[in-house]
Amino acid sequence: MRAVLFGALLVLGLATSARADDAGCKRHISVVGRASETRAPDFAEVTVGIEARGASAAAALDAASNAVTEVSAQARALGVPPADLGTAAVTLQTATRTVARPGGAVTEEPDGYRASNLVTVRLADMDRLGNLLRQALASGANRIDGVSFGLRDPDKSEAALQVAATRDARSRAEALAEAVGTKLGPLCTLSTTAGTPYRPGLEIARPAPMAAKGRRVPLEAGSIQMSSEVSATFAVAQ
Repeated sequence: MRAVLFGALLVLGLATSARADDAGCKRHISVVGRASETRAPDFAEVTVGIEARGASAAAALDAASNAVTEVSAQARALGVPPADLGTAAVTLQTATRTVARPGGAVTEEPDGYRASNLVTVRLADMDRLGNLLRQALASGANRIDGVSFGLRDPDKSEAALQVAATRDARSRAEALAEAVGTKLGPLCTLSTTAGTPYRPGLEIARPAPMAAKGRRVPLEAGSIQMSSEVSATFAVAQ
């Protein structure tokens, strides 16, 4: 883990961040500590499905659902547990077509139905994601809404970063106290702020053009950056 040190503010008077009823904190040092970390993601998530048309509502929905059933079966064959496989959306709408009339008039006429069925798959084995997408396309899928990468337990990483940021704050406060010829006293206040939301190295991706039938869809997981910040006030010797 790589901690990043930032500037701090030396305060030698009464400040609102210190408790007014604590005489020991009237003279204090206030600092901001930060820590950051770059990690590899531990899962990939993709939403795939199909949009289909049919003369009837049932025909359109059946066509869309059949392809998604195949995608779900392929995911299970790759070892995806039921908890990591779920329906994302099912839609059914009337379809229309544009008709040009004599005299230049244009009208919309009924033209069957349009349906879509989407399923979201989460894969711990990210190396298999490209093959899953290729197989999904071969099964009739014609929608890939996006690929995302993330951490299954981001709170655990955030908690560790808060500890690192707190250590950073104390280290900077000690350095400032030494610089002005005093000694650092006990902690007066400590507050944390919301950590920077983790950012996947690749947030959205779609399959690249395939030169040959059956080619694995190329994908790169990238990295995830996280950060945390704390504000701390320490008493200093009188």
